[in-house]
Amino acid sequence: MKAFTYERATTPAEAASAAAHANGTKFIAGGTNLLDLMKLQIETPTHLIDINDLGLDRIEPITGGGLRIGALVRNTDLAANEHVRRDYAVLSRALLAGASGQLRNQATTAGNLLQRTRCPYFYDTNQPCNKREPGSGCGALGGYSRHHAIVGVSDACIATHPSDMAVAMRILDATVETVQPNGLTRTIPIVELHRLPGNTPHIEHTLVPGELITAVTLPKPVGGTQIYRKVRDRASYAFALVSVAAIIQRDGTGRVALGGVAHKPWRVEAAERKMPRGAKAVTKELLSSARTTHDNAFKVQLVERTLASVLNEALNETKV
Repeated sequence: MKAFTYERATTPAEAASAAAHANGTKFIAGGTNLLDLMKLQIETPTHLIDINDLGLDRIEPITGGGLRIGALVRNTDLAANEHVRRDYAVLSRALLAGASGQLRNQATTAGNLLQRTRCPYFYDTNQPCNKREPGSGCGALGGYSRHHAIVGVSDACIATHPSDMAVAMRILDATVETVQPNGLTRTIPIVELHRLPGNTPHIEHTLVPGELITAVTLPKPVGGTQIYRKVRDRASYAFALVSVAAIIQRDGTGRVALGGVAHKPWRVEAAERKMPRGAKAVTKELLSSARTTHDNAFKVQLVERTLASVLNEALNETKV
């Protein structure tokens, strides 16, 4: 780990301003991803701004029936919150499917959204990676790609986004609140937060340098049967090969989003209009742009089978 300086911010605006005025600055909260990357010298910040004292750790109901989640709310606390468990069950289930209990106790809401890919070629500094070193190439394209993306990919990157929570946030139409270095605030729909790789996979989100996430807002609950199903190589502490977040209403309509298949949580609203027609029709629309490799082509069928299981479970629940 390389040497760095450190400070504690006292307000969100102060933190954002300080980050924008010092090159090589990173925010640190739980540190569950950043510190690992610093040890491997994939991330080499020269200055860290600790944001843990900013008071952004509350979960509060908002006018209209939604919920405002502070950026520093720990994953464990969010999953256990009574409002989340009752009204946004897909979010609670997604959080509990991620990482381990120890990591959930430390990881934060904003940090979860902004965690970097777990692509092994990104983590191995002996391998080429356009995300780690722009222009160096993508080792995964000609390498072992079983865990990699099948939609939204490019010739520069086929990495996936690792977050379970982000998939649930996408299906819930969350919005992200931020403060910019100039002190102005803005809200970003979750669909616009993460970017597809294109020719610039190292630019992973739409935040400007120094912009700090302060909260995530969930709209009024939509009800329905909410399920998060994660398929992985082992039962715990593993990232998704495929995950399905679904909200199914009694009439068979609903929403669906996928994890483990793209550079961002993957949701295609046009596919949701085909929910009453079954998993095959929905999968065909969701993955219409699929570009697979020899190693990960199985994910297309895995999505269909997982979604079929989720729809069957939801149908049985609505009959009870």
